[in-house]
Amino acid sequence: MECKNCSLVLKTDYSYCPKCGAKIILNRMSVKNLANDVTERFFNLDNTFLKTFWQLITKPNIVIGGYIKGVRKKYMDPISFMTIALTLSGILLFFLRKYFKDEINWNSLSNGQNEAANAKIMEAMFEYNSFVFLLYIPILAIASYLTINKGNYNLPEYFVTFIYILAQYSILSFPISIAILLISPELYLEIGIPFVFFIFLYSIYVLQKMNDYKIKYLITRSMLYFFLTLLGFIGMIIALTIVFFATDVVTIADFTPPK
Repeated sequence: MECKNCSLVLKTDYSYCPKCGAKIILNRMSVKNLANDVTERFFNLDNTFLKTFWQLITKPNIVIGGYIKGVRKKYMDPISFMTIALTLSGILLFFLRKYFKDEINWNSLSNGQNEAANAKIMEAMFEYNSFVFLLYIPILAIASYLTINKGNYNLPEYFVTFIYILAQYSILSFPISIAILLISPELYLEIGIPFVFFIFLYSIYVLQKMNDYKIKYLITRSMLYFFLTLLGFIGMIIALTIVFFATDVVTIADFTPPK
């Protein structure tokens, strides 16, 4: 018998390859062993995903600071963690668009304007949700790098920080969003959009853990961070609106107040 990953000759009683560490798979693929494999990979107590998820709540500086300093095996890397978050986000959008789209109250965004225009914009935002979500990373990273950086982290290190932060937010918000859709989909926007403010609060928590400011300095710098973040989001919205008009996703006529 040999390892199917590195071709090392193995004894028949081996469960893992002593060279590459791969688990020895002898049985053919089935629903049962596929389910067992997924459960073992993502939900066992020693799993890096669960460790990363929990420590990003209790000790985020250990996870992020450790990765920045070279710890690569103990916790899940930021790209893999973000991949899981984007997968959950895709699942959420699938159910939202397929089963709940017509039940969402778009009037909460209309402010007296044409509801159809807001629906078209939101449809475009859903279409490019992952891309828009990833745009948050440079906005938040640059804002925090300029305002909350007692530890003298460089900009790429802040990019890593916010990949973890945004992925954690997406994973945490997934069950809440599903619950809102199932219980009261017409309130999805009223509840969901303000909930985005949690990103700001959670990022302040993480940045304080990483930089250890005294409270009076943290408040001042948090206000600056919020101001720069707000400017960044306004700039992103303006840029996306220009793109939507340029590509005829929306037109001026869409914003004509309903009679």
